[in-house]
Amino acid sequence: MNDLAPLLTPEGRALLDTVRGTAPADELAVATRLRREHPAELVSAALGQARLRQRAVAKFGAEDAGRMFFTPNGVEQSTRASVAAYRAERLRALGVRSVADLCSGIGGDAIALARAGIRVLAVDRDPLTAAAARANADALGLADLIDVREADVTEVDTGAYDAVFVDPARRSTKRGRIFDPEAYSPPLSWAVQAALRAPHAALKVAPGIPHEAVPAQAEAEWISDGGDVKEAVLWFGTGPGEVRATLLPGPRTLLGRGLPDPGVRPVGRYLYEPDGAVIRAHLVAEVAEELDGGLIDPTIAYVTADALRGTPYATAYEITDQLPFNVKKLKALLREREVGVLTVKKRGSAVEPEELRRKALPKPQGTNTVTVFLTRVAGAPTMLVGAPARAVTGAGPS
Repeated sequence: MNDLAPLLTPEGRALLDTVRGTAPADELAVATRLRREHPAELVSAALGQARLRQRAVAKFGAEDAGRMFFTPNGVEQSTRASVAAYRAERLRALGVRSVADLCSGIGGDAIALARAGIRVLAVDRDPLTAAAARANADALGLADLIDVREADVTEVDTGAYDAVFVDPARRSTKRGRIFDPEAYSPPLSWAVQAALRAPHAALKVAPGIPHEAVPAQAEAEWISDGGDVKEAVLWFGTGPGEVRATLLPGPRTLLGRGLPDPGVRPVGRYLYEPDGAVIRAHLVAEVAEELDGGLIDPTIAYVTADALRGTPYATAYEITDQLPFNVKKLKALLREREVGVLTVKKRGSAVEPEELRRKALPKPQGTNTVTVFLTRVAGAPTMLVGAPARAVTGAGPS
């Protein structure tokens, strides 16, 4: 069904309530029963929407997802609610009171902006997507703050708004994920020009964007949530040339200081794994300085140090063994230590963690837990064996 209207009728809403939480294994039986009293197309649409709502819980939470309306692409491409809320709060703190949300999708960012008290013009050219955004604004009681317009974003006058937010499409049905910023829809160059015409702007881009592709007028921010890198944002009207990594929940923000690459040193007692946003932002040097540490290899983003220090920007592990890569030696060590749970991490190694886990610990028998890092130390394939370090008071500056 390419029209949400039937689901917004009393009959459609009642069906959505009826099929809420339907398990995939029960769909056929539920559909057969409901089609005795309702049009088959409407029943299929309700069940499809129920599936999308279940998928959307991870991004929007159960309460909002259970009331919202989704398209398959909308669920896939929407910003996680926690990230959208952080960005909306940052815009609010800049004094922004109105935003033109271009390429708004189903309205995830518009919802966060409206909840921050910001008036939003949400623009998308796809009729079904715009209909979903309009339905979501109404379902969440935000219709007074969100004006949804079905239009080509390149033809929208944003002059009356304090800020512009652009979330270009970075996927296509034929090519899948798009990595070239100029292949975004609309292209990054167009989005930058739109940003430069506004007092403030935020452009959402893929976290893998090359640093050399960041415009000189922009601040670049990489954002992770729960340790997973979610996106990068190019900010205009803030600090041109600044680079930062922001970790959610928190937020905790590390601002770049232009430090040179850390030096390489022998593996110490502790190994620090920087957060992915820190690595993407090229701020490992800032973390290494904070920890009084160095790199284990000039090409590997692991920091090592002799002392354990608290930092929100890296996870600390206490290293007990350093071995050349050798599965038999690792297997013997794990057996000797009575290891029952093995976590394998890798950086700079071609070996797949699951493959090593299967070979090194085929029959877990012990109760101890070990973490093995497959990496390089001074250019040599190496296994570092250890475990998460104990907590340290004092998490460092935000």
